[in-house]
Amino acid sequence: MLFLLSCLLQNYYQNKLRLALIGQSLFGQEVYTNLRKQGHRVVGVFTVPDRDGKADPLAVVAEKDGTPVFKFPRWRVKGKPIPEVVEAYKAVGAELNVMPFCSQFIPMNVIDHPAHGSIIYHPSILPLHRGASAINWTLIQGDKKAGFSIFWADDGLDTGPILLQRECHVEPNDTVDSLYNRFLFPEGIKAMVESVQLIADGKAPRVPQTEEGASYEGIQKKSNSKVNLAQPAEAIHNWIRGHDKVPGAWTVTLYGSSMLGESVPAGQPLEIEGASQPGVVTKNGLVLYGSDSKALMVKNLQFEDGKMISAAKYFSSGDTARVELTDDEKKIAEEIRDIWKGILSNVAAIEETTDFFKSGAASMDVVRLVEEIKQRCVGLQLQNEDVYMATTFQDFIQMFVRRLRGEDQEEEMVIDYATKDVNNMTVKMPWQCFINGKFEDAENGKTANTINPADGSVTYASVGDVDRAVAAAKEAFEVGPWGRMNPRDRGTLLYKLADLMEEHQEELATIESIDSGAVYTLALKTHVGMSIQTFRYFAGWCDKIQGKTIPINQARPNRNLTFTKKEPLGVCAIVIPWNYPLMMLAWKSAACLAAGNTLVLKPAQVTPLSALKFAELTVKAGIPKGVINIVPGSGGMVGQRLSDHPDIRKLGFTGSTPIGKQIMKSCALSNLKKVSLELGGKSPLIIFSDCDMDKAVRMGMSSVFFNKGENCIAAGRLFVEESIHDEYIRRVVSILNPPTPVQNAQYTSPLSLPQQLSLLVALLKGLSRSFSSSSPLRFFMEPTLFTDVEDHMFIAKEESFGPIMVVSKFKDGDIDGVLNRANDTEFGLASGVFTRDINKAMYVSERLDAGTVFVNTYNKTDVASPFGGFKQSGFGKDLGEDALNEYLRTKAVTVEY
Repeated sequence: MLFLLSCLLQNYYQNKLRLALIGQSLFGQEVYTNLRKQGHRVVGVFTVPDRDGKADPLAVVAEKDGTPVFKFPRWRVKGKPIPEVVEAYKAVGAELNVMPFCSQFIPMNVIDHPAHGSIIYHPSILPLHRGASAINWTLIQGDKKAGFSIFWADDGLDTGPILLQRECHVEPNDTVDSLYNRFLFPEGIKAMVESVQLIADGKAPRVPQTEEGASYEGIQKKSNSKVNLAQPAEAIHNWIRGHDKVPGAWTVTLYGSSMLGESVPAGQPLEIEGASQPGVVTKNGLVLYGSDSKALMVKNLQFEDGKMISAAKYFSSGDTARVELTDDEKKIAEEIRDIWKGILSNVAAIEETTDFFKSGAASMDVVRLVEEIKQRCVGLQLQNEDVYMATTFQDFIQMFVRRLRGEDQEEEMVIDYATKDVNNMTVKMPWQCFINGKFEDAENGKTANTINPADGSVTYASVGDVDRAVAAAKEAFEVGPWGRMNPRDRGTLLYKLADLMEEHQEELATIESIDSGAVYTLALKTHVGMSIQTFRYFAGWCDKIQGKTIPINQARPNRNLTFTKKEPLGVCAIVIPWNYPLMMLAWKSAACLAAGNTLVLKPAQVTPLSALKFAELTVKAGIPKGVINIVPGSGGMVGQRLSDHPDIRKLGFTGSTPIGKQIMKSCALSNLKKVSLELGGKSPLIIFSDCDMDKAVRMGMSSVFFNKGENCIAAGRLFVEESIHDEYIRRVVSILNPPTPVQNAQYTSPLSLPQQLSLLVALLKGLSRSFSSSSPLRFFMEPTLFTDVEDHMFIAKEESFGPIMVVSKFKDGDIDGVLNRANDTEFGLASGVFTRDINKAMYVSERLDAGTVFVNTYNKTDVASPFGGFKQSGFGKDLGEDALNEYLRTKAVTVEY
């Protein structure tokens, strides 16, 4: 064992180097830490002097480790090396100089001194953008690719031989920060460590830089960085995002540029010097037009006196009354003061007028401040830009408290509730369309009645304006905060929404019971309970969606890197049925939102109540306006328009097979939008004679009568082996006909709508589905059992969607025969088998042609398990990781290097 350990240690320390790190910043700190983890020895760290009493992050971690740290303000004077500085450097005995983000000019006798020389990181694909501000110029020039180079250091001209390069695609709305955080920072650290190991192993290349395509742009200063507005919109956008913290234009500084699509919000015109046409101050920011008439959105403005405002508030006075803090808020404010003090360690005390940036804070300090406050106040929506908008402590606390109270929303949500005293509570139910964060009447003013199935009472109704809802969802995706939100922050919002659903679970369950006729306890546990679980499950997926690298054939002498990205689709439509109103909403919308999409949802016309209550909770959770829109109404109007709408990129539907076919056709003819369909079922359940009889009876009845039989995966036909058939039927009958009617209550509850009762009556009479009858006041139907059902019978083929048990017998031992009968249907949603023989169970489960197979159980769905059917039961999956793919698109990127 000791010999093995000795060998492992020898292998670990072979080909390791003595390193001098010359650089600074958090990047330098991470390179230092990772090199030490790889077994290299850092014999000295050379960084910049403390600034305002604060040591550089590289110095902080090195001093903590006991590594010698040198803080030289300069290495040379008037072009000549400082002898004592050079001697101090040589004394550490480094074999290689590693220079991550080195901002100083290092003498050549230091660069060339180690046996392996020096390597340095540069944030561009050399020879492009040599010199400082390389990231900025990548964006200003509109480059489609960004990247970095590790090269052998020269005399500061960035012209030394290349050791290693990496590239990434530049997204249309990338900024310096997003490029740095997404790629240049994390991948640059890995590349520096990889480069050192290549040198240690004697495998590091020295590829001379070509002058072809070489460029050098000087450092941009605020005094000469005024943008030319008389050029195409994309060029203006590139200039603004490329200049990052100093984008001068007009008489103000512009921040947060993003390109707009064809949809431009309405607003107030604003004349801008040098622009081809007036800008527009909208509720989302300032719209600027390029010379090509295309538009871009600017989010924030900073004036010459340093004051920064939201561009949307350009015409407002900006004067806001200061809020008085409660005792609890004062305690939190003092905790935040401590956070400021921890970051601004050079400041003696944090006063009300202390300015975060004038006290020496930098961009990485902003990130730290935001993250530490988020840890203190979980669920608070705080962004980096909020710090730039409130730079003094007193302004920051005012902004923070308003954000904490929810007072910074544009306006308080107004809801015209319908109320009902039921279940020992007053249930408050929104009844209007929910569009762009507001409850409002439909444009045509129409309403429709929704019926309480238990007593026939009228509650309320609403019809939506689909076009307005889609426009709101599109705007929220393209220019709102949702599309740019950090995935982890998106997950935090969904977690908060789930918490609010749990907080209101009794009210939601009561609404479900009123609206769909579900037994309250079932609504509480299943309809609402699983909905909460679904949102929590998909909230956890938000920051775990990722692509992969693909090994492809290399086109020698060049090489290729191919990787995939998972991206949201955009605006999605969701159409759900009436049997599980809230749960079907959750199954589809949670995955849709976790993937980063916005949505327009149509609940069933007869059960819109819980969807609209859900909409109210989304506002309380802080979901940005326009992300979720609810438009109740008829399938013929609302559903059809969603299928036809050209701005919708995906439609998810749960309902009947005939309607699913019509939706698929409309989606194809409109704009070939992506579709997922969960349709009808006639799920077979096979019960063998070697089953656990008690369990097979109990679960068999549950498979049929659960939720009144209004269950898409209900066992539409039970096949019972001949030798136990009569005993099985006897037990079922004894349970369905107990000594007292009360004992049968668990199988008797109102159906969701009168039409369904009429259809079931027709089914029982063996008539066609066109059977019609007057609607009774109460929609109860006794559990019904059919035996000796033959394969050709109408009831053996049609989905009942009600409390009807259909039982057929099959010959003992005829496994393949019963499988043929079970699969002899165009449906393939679910199926089941009961047997104690595991070999038989596996054989049957492999051959049942259905999306789900239950073995010795039934109705056992879980949020982590994919759910969806085969054949005319549809395609696509709800729940589990598979559901995310229904709301994502895969982009392949190939880079030649």
